[in-house]
Amino acid sequence: MSTAVEPLQVFEPHTRQVPPLGPYLRELWRRRRFAVHLARMNLKAASYDTAFGQLWQVLNPLLLAGVYYVLFGIILGGDRGGPDYLSVLLAGLFAFTFTRNALGLGATSIVSGGRLILNTAFPRALLPLSAVASALLLYVPMLGVYGVFHLIGGQPVGWQLLWVPLLVAIHTVFNLGLALVFAALTVYFRDTSSFLPYLLRIWLYLSPVLWAVDDTPERIRPLLAINPLFPLFGAWHEVLLDGRSPSPGLLGYAALWAVGLLLGGGWFFLTREREFAVRI
Repeated sequence: MSTAVEPLQVFEPHTRQVPPLGPYLRELWRRRRFAVHLARMNLKAASYDTAFGQLWQVLNPLLLAGVYYVLFGIILGGDRGGPDYLSVLLAGLFAFTFTRNALGLGATSIVSGGRLILNTAFPRALLPLSAVASALLLYVPMLGVYGVFHLIGGQPVGWQLLWVPLLVAIHTVFNLGLALVFAALTVYFRDTSSFLPYLLRIWLYLSPVLWAVDDTPERIRPLLAINPLFPLFGAWHEVLLDGRSPSPGLLGYAALWAVGLLLGGGWFFLTREREFAVRI
């Protein structure tokens, strides 16, 4: 009596092609409420719904700004001891914290959402998108706190502040592009999330956070201009500290970086999305 032998099944990896963008983006938009709900749940899981949790999200960059202010503004002296320099620190550190939170949450969004990926069919880009939404929800209170220091420091208040929503939008798109890249990278290289804090610390020192863009020596400005955050933070400084509209060059350069990162990061993420369930 012969026994039937089941045929051997071999599963080949998917070709790395971008899925049809029209249906993908429509499904992404249809599940937008899920992304917002997931962003809030991530904050709740991080004790953001407690009084101390909410306060710490603002206190952390505030205390860091105090340390840098004492070091560079008081101990080293010079012309950095006034409220102007404190405004430079707060504006830069709050904005950089937005990017740091978006990258930190985005890098682990796919790996930490493994059960959801294995049991539910949905556009995987929702996970890094919700991570950036969480970072944005953390950033909004920081803008409010900065507004108080902006008034106390006697910084210019006028119609140029109407540029703030646009700068926040460009910054959010910029962060989303980076989050997509690092979310996919962490699936392949799990040490990415461990290496990321060191990369962010170096990036902090190479960005116009501890100093204003106008204070950058001319001889090294072309070198720093390759920093993706340089034009964005330069536009922030022109609006918040100089009291004028951002220059077209800086604003266009910042928008170009944001759109380029979104397109490049989206392509990198989508072409590898089908492999996530196998590699998690």
